[in-house]
Amino acid sequence: MNAEFFSAIEDIEKEKGIPKEYMYDKIRQAMMAAFRRDNPECADNVEILLDESRKRIEMHVNKIAVEEVEDSALEIQIDAAKKISKRAKIGDTVKVPVETKKFGRIAAQAAKQVIIQGIREAERGLVYEEFTSKEHEILTGVVSRIEPRTGSVSIRISSNSEYTEAMLAPNERIKTEVLTEGDRIKVYVVEVRNSTKGPQVLISRTHPGLVKRLFELEVPEIFDGTVEIKSIAREAGSRTKMAVWSNDADIDPIGSCVGPKGARVAEIVDELGGEKIDIIKYSEIPEEYIAAALAPSEVVSVTMFEDGKSCRVIVPDSQLSLAIGKEGQNARLAAKLTGFKIDIKPESEA
Repeated sequence: MNAEFFSAIEDIEKEKGIPKEYMYDKIRQAMMAAFRRDNPECADNVEILLDESRKRIEMHVNKIAVEEVEDSALEIQIDAAKKISKRAKIGDTVKVPVETKKFGRIAAQAAKQVIIQGIREAERGLVYEEFTSKEHEILTGVVSRIEPRTGSVSIRISSNSEYTEAMLAPNERIKTEVLTEGDRIKVYVVEVRNSTKGPQVLISRTHPGLVKRLFELEVPEIFDGTVEIKSIAREAGSRTKMAVWSNDADIDPIGSCVGPKGARVAEIVDELGGEKIDIIKYSEIPEEYIAAALAPSEVVSVTMFEDGKSCRVIVPDSQLSLAIGKEGQNARLAAKLTGFKIDIKPESEA
């Protein structure tokens, strides 16, 4: 039975990745809990030995050999001690074997619970460690359940050999996107929290980080650092503005992101359900950066105010509605992208 026990521990390590030493520690705790349930008077004088080489589990109570026993939890009569060790003398510490088979049913059940709980905790720990390393990355998940009342979506995500269920909250979903059970989608890992119920992986489809990671996957120049994404402003499901910069004068940052015949950006637009993506060239000169951010509108001039945080932009009268955008979206995204407060005026008012 002991040989089978050690073999089972090895199998758990191989299949679940739970270290043997961790399991041995939990088994010692379980055996100790079971023994103390039936022998509450015994505490610090109990020892458990798990011998891998001999495939043996031994449990014993250390008791002092005495002529007359006053405390049975700590002492053993000398004649009984000599049956265990012939060399025992009064005052010697004798290791009294414990027969685990004699544990009561309730004690055995308690031991079993400690081991099961230990395995669960270890599995949660492995899942937490694996997904913590994936924070701010993209993972592919499968839609397992959709809550019709709240709109929350349960998604089974995997990383290497670890799996967990993550909840895509309604405010983290792309509003125009229709999901069905079984759909495979990419999600952005915002944060991983360790709770009493196990690791909680917070995911999003609306986070600007999703767009950034999708471009890194699709554009080799971004992946290798030749082209940098300086800033992203996003209104998920509708429109995104992204500012890019090239560290190599011979490489066009916008062309790299768009790809041959627009193939690269088209892949990302499809993944985001048709969301429009404006790619503009970043500039360290605020006036140039702001003018580019208001694309596709033309800009006549940009005047920075003294506070350094706001500016006035003059656009042709015919371009005013384009500069502001539908419901102010173009101007709003440009302001978010650049970090400047933008006041747009038509040329006739300037």
